[in-house]
Amino acid sequence: MSAIRLEPLNLAWVLGAMLRREMSVALRQKGEVLTPLVFFVVVASLFPLGVGPESALLLRMAPGVLWVSALLAAMLSLQRLFSADYADGSLEQMVLSGTPLALLVAVKALSHFLLSGLPLVLMAPVLGLQFGLDARALGILVLTLLLGTPTLSLIGSIGAALTLGVRGAGVLLALLVLPLFIPVLIFGAGAVEADAAGLGFGGHLSLLAALLVLSVFFAPLATATALRISLE
Repeated sequence: MSAIRLEPLNLAWVLGAMLRREMSVALRQKGEVLTPLVFFVVVASLFPLGVGPESALLLRMAPGVLWVSALLAAMLSLQRLFSADYADGSLEQMVLSGTPLALLVAVKALSHFLLSGLPLVLMAPVLGLQFGLDARALGILVLTLLLGTPTLSLIGSIGAALTLGVRGAGVLLALLVLPLFIPVLIFGAGAVEADAAGLGFGGHLSLLAALLVLSVFFAPLATATALRISLE
């Protein structure tokens, strides 16, 4: 009975240790952490400069621009999700360890969200102000990004695993995951637009939450299978 109780505790300790390792390794390379955030700021800031000061047009295009910018920024670091572990042999040790590979994959996706997705969520309201979004629209935008960016990390991990060790992996990764990102983009940007039109945004949030739940359950399993195939 004591062994049965200790096993989940040991598993939780292993997963927590891996999350701390992922965070500490990434924070030593501050350039890789800051690159998606800088890209997000630059791309989102270029649109008002290119479109001009017409407030009605900026307000109408703001949700789509911010969501597309966040989506592309989150993709920048996906290629490196497993590449370092693949290069130094750590990935093979993860596969051969007693810890379920799907759980280890979920931890890596969580670290990607915390390092790449969460900073985008926190920066989005600041960028939304330059488009003229009010407090309600900014709140909805942040809520959709909180639901959507973890889904991007989970789905993106599948593409990162499938393109592991492949020449030109960055381009191939984009071709694989961008079509899968489209529903998240549509429901995320559509929530703000629907509220502005007086149609309500609850349906969009429910669909984003459903996509997140499905990704949490199925993406780690698919990624683990893809990693095993890539290592064969």
